[in-house]
Amino acid sequence: MALSGLEIYKLLPKTNCKECGFPTCLAFAMQIAAKKVELGKCPHVSEEAKKALESASRPPIRLVTIGTGEHKLELGNETVMFRHEETFYHPTGIGFLIEDTASDIEERIAKINKLKFERVGQQINVDLIAVKCASGKQDAFLAAVKKVLASSQLHLVLISEDAALIKAAAKEAKQRRPLIYAATKDNVEAMAKVAGENSLPLVVRADSLDELAELSQKITAQGAEDLVLDSGSKDLSSKIGDLTQIRRLALKKGFRPLGYPTIAFTVSSDLYQELAEAASYIAKYAGIVIMKNVEAHQVLPLLTVRQNIYTDPQKPLQVEPKVYEIGQVSDKSPVLVTTNFSLSYYTVEAEVEGSRVPAYIISSYSEGLSVLTAWAAEKFTAETISKSINDSGIKEKVAHQEIIIPGYVSVLSGKLEEESGWKVRVGPKEASGIPSFLKSLKG
Repeated sequence: MALSGLEIYKLLPKTNCKECGFPTCLAFAMQIAAKKVELGKCPHVSEEAKKALESASRPPIRLVTIGTGEHKLELGNETVMFRHEETFYHPTGIGFLIEDTASDIEERIAKINKLKFERVGQQINVDLIAVKCASGKQDAFLAAVKKVLASSQLHLVLISEDAALIKAAAKEAKQRRPLIYAATKDNVEAMAKVAGENSLPLVVRADSLDELAELSQKITAQGAEDLVLDSGSKDLSSKIGDLTQIRRLALKKGFRPLGYPTIAFTVSSDLYQELAEAASYIAKYAGIVIMKNVEAHQVLPLLTVRQNIYTDPQKPLQVEPKVYEIGQVSDKSPVLVTTNFSLSYYTVEAEVEGSRVPAYIISSYSEGLSVLTAWAAEKFTAETISKSINDSGIKEKVAHQEIIIPGYVSVLSGKLEEESGWKVRVGPKEASGIPSFLKSLKG
């Protein structure tokens, strides 16, 4: 049973030493009760208290790490079911399957390595390569693993139910801390031993949640604690049901045997059906998704889905409010204004670049809101735009005093001219209209 903050506080030293990073022991106790901090941050807690508080201080979903160093992949340790309650912290790892029987392993690795994109000022990329022993032969499996190790810095998943094969592959890849797959009811002792001896995270696979819970307890009893759960290959609806139940039982019921991150493999081979399947798993609630297809036009929208889900809903992505120069600008270049919401700014920037008309863009501070939202909230007004004009230094960069505002806020034009002293030109409502609009100015 979970302890309340006051119950935890009674077991703490009550020194208010602040060494845990919190102002008082009571504040620290409340954070433990909320599963947001671990007991180990208190340097003065007694051994008796540690034993009593061990369960209360453990996160409901264990934090599991794949890889090492700065770019390690962290899974789990989430505390809520829905992102409006609190942001999700550890984005789903996205990976791709390579079988050791494939004739195009090098080409496939090269293609996966190129799956890197920039969106709204952030780099988004894939995380894993899963090498499957489809041949059943150690030489072929190790050869495929070595090719991945030599040609990619992405994290590894080693897939075989033969513990001897996994042990041999783990020896080759141990320095990269791969995830090994999978312990089942038939090999649980052997796979747990490999995971424990090599300090590697281990996937536990079973077709039912009851069996998953039973196997996870057997494995942790052998000393391997970094587990990832797989409820088997199922249709989309059944798989999402399993993922949701695992998350709910861990968070709402404190059911420790299922308190681990999860993995899901896509079933569909169709490019777009697989995209929809993978996106569904990211939303509900896979820690890792392994896919078959590696096409960039399929992966970019999937990475976009992940980026959106794992962005703090209470803190919109923002760019620095200032003036940006697009292309080889001059003192005659047009000046556009938009809000500092990242998606708004980068959409405008892309269209300006596409027009090949050098221009200035003023990103007006709007608390990260989009144009219409900011206007409705009175964060994008004649006064705020005028202030941005004055603060940005644009007056020293151009020989004219004309600014282009989004067409959706054309109502601001008159007042903005009064406030700023600049001539206001109303631009297109949609960003897609910017290239033709800018070209018409040149004419």
